[in-house]
Amino acid sequence: MKKYVNFYIIILVSIGFISCEKLLVKPDPKNTPTECFESLWNRVNEKYPFLEYKNINWDSIKTVYEPAIHDNMNEVQLFKVLDSMLYTLKDGHVNLYAPFNLSRNWEWQLGYPENFNFSLLEREYLGTNYYITGPFINQLYSLNNNKKIGYMYYGSFSGSFSDYHLSFVLNRFKETDGLIIDVRNNGGGITNNIYKLVNRFVNEKSLIGKSIEKTGKDHNAFGNEFSYYAEPSYDSEGNKLPQYLNKPIIILTNRSCYSACNSFAGFMSILPNVTLLGDQTGGGGGLPTSYQLPNGWVYRMSTTITTLPNGFNIEKGVPVDIHQDMDPANVALGQDEILEKAFSLFQ
Repeated sequence: MKKYVNFYIIILVSIGFISCEKLLVKPDPKNTPTECFESLWNRVNEKYPFLEYKNINWDSIKTVYEPAIHDNMNEVQLFKVLDSMLYTLKDGHVNLYAPFNLSRNWEWQLGYPENFNFSLLEREYLGTNYYITGPFINQLYSLNNNKKIGYMYYGSFSGSFSDYHLSFVLNRFKETDGLIIDVRNNGGGITNNIYKLVNRFVNEKSLIGKSIEKTGKDHNAFGNEFSYYAEPSYDSEGNKLPQYLNKPIIILTNRSCYSACNSFAGFMSILPNVTLLGDQTGGGGGLPTSYQLPNGWVYRMSTTITTLPNGFNIEKGVPVDIHQDMDPANVALGQDEILEKAFSLFQ
């Protein structure tokens, strides 16, 4: 439950503060339930980019839910109908905010193995002498074959960090033989942090992804393509910031990796020295845009598509190179099988 509460907070914060999300609030003078339903259905029909990708017949969805709408219904009844209609989009970036409730669809993580236990990680693997550098938990490991491995856990892309924080960690790991970046249970956050991280792992300007916006009423009407690049970072005096290059990197993921974390995993996956290990990420490749219903309720939905350079759409998640689950029985014995698998790949 704590995980979901934290994710709920992240969503609320993102509406007001995350720069990656556009806010288009245009109140309508009419605020009846019928007007609210029509406004919401039409906006999704025109702006939601994944209707055909997800094989959703939005006209059929309207015929299902429209009969339940009448102007004598109360706000709770209206919310339930709109919530149910939006749920069919199967998108964690789609939310309706009423003063008394928040609609959501978390199927991207529910029903899958959790594959992460921070208490286990701290108790059995991190010990008592790990570093906490800004939002980065980091530790050094010496394996049986005398290889030294760096480990860094980043729990939320809402965790802001300075160049100093990341430089300190990478300098600490500069003599290691490999790096583990653990982003399990990272539900996303500030998109700019994606590029601040990825920039430290490329030795030249590199195309890492593309975004295209839903621009027209037709379900296949797209435009305004934007390319994402990563390139080495420099300080104010023109000195290149510390990087981690030409050594194996293993990124640990699970289904609770969403939104910005999903993009990070996808962008990193194209680098030749990177291996994704664990379970497929949860998805959430679209950029959310917020709107307002005639009655004042705010809702948001994805309005863009994000792809990797090869055209792969990351909306439904990024596949791993090596799949590994954590058996609850082994968790009870103090084993993190995903982390253990990462160690074994360096042996």
